[in-house]
Amino acid sequence: MKITITGGSGFLGSHVADALSREGHKVIIFDKKKSKWIRPDQEMRIGDILNVKALENAIIGSDIVFHFAALGDINQAIKNPLNTVNINILGTVHALELSRKHNIKRFIHASTIYVNSADGSFYRSSKKAAEDYVDEYKKIYGLNYTILRFGSLYGQRSDDTNGVKKVVKSAILTGKVNYYGSKKSIRKYIHVTDAAKACVDILKNKYKNKSIILTGKGKIKASIFLKKLAYLLNISKKINFENKKYTGHYIVNPFNYKPLKGKRFVFKSTINFYDGLLHLISDIKKENNEKKFKKNN
Repeated sequence: MKITITGGSGFLGSHVADALSREGHKVIIFDKKKSKWIRPDQEMRIGDILNVKALENAIIGSDIVFHFAALGDINQAIKNPLNTVNINILGTVHALELSRKHNIKRFIHASTIYVNSADGSFYRSSKKAAEDYVDEYKKIYGLNYTILRFGSLYGQRSDDTNGVKKVVKSAILTGKVNYYGSKKSIRKYIHVTDAAKACVDILKNKYKNKSIILTGKGKIKASIFLKKLAYLLNISKKINFENKKYTGHYIVNPFNYKPLKGKRFVFKSTINFYDGLLHLISDIKKENNEKKFKKNN
């Protein structure tokens, strides 16, 4: 099939693009910047999600649209709520309307398990509104969909806004484990390559017009994750917890207390969190060494 991925140059989008290409699908990547990881068998379309003409050129002729273009950082959402609305809500409606216009077989929308949490600030609000639009486009226009509610993603290609990478990179550079949040925090992490493989399976008809929950298998406490990180890096096991309250951030994984109805995706096998952490540590060290090399030359 021919598949368009909005936000396909990003962390999750690039992995999904590769997973789909490996299965023989024709992949069109739509993003503001060229993907660092684009394959020879993938097509790149540069454009903003709010540029309707550019977006239409990327969607027309496709069978499926994966909509990953979004503002995903809570801090950025709090700093600029208007931009959050434009990207996460208006951008989604543009993609939905063009998918309807061009008879897309299914619109696959990336959301979050945080969508019905009491926290999450403007980010959560925008994601909930976007889900409502996806649902209404099915009811009114018959546009088939799948909503993917992801847990806390981590892994290679993540940027510095990613929660896990932020902590790991800081620990590597400073030799100390600093955590801006509560030691009571609990997350269900999912490695990005597991998430990407699941996105390929999601194309099966049994997932049509369903909301799917994609999380890791076990709950991980922040305190345990951080102690393990200190051990893996062979640095001080003393964890520095910043007690400052961050507006809108989650203390406990919201899936545990306010879940919306959704079918949990059952993984045959997943990457162990600590194995994934080792790969991420290796990638960050390599990335830092490359930056030092460029600076010195």
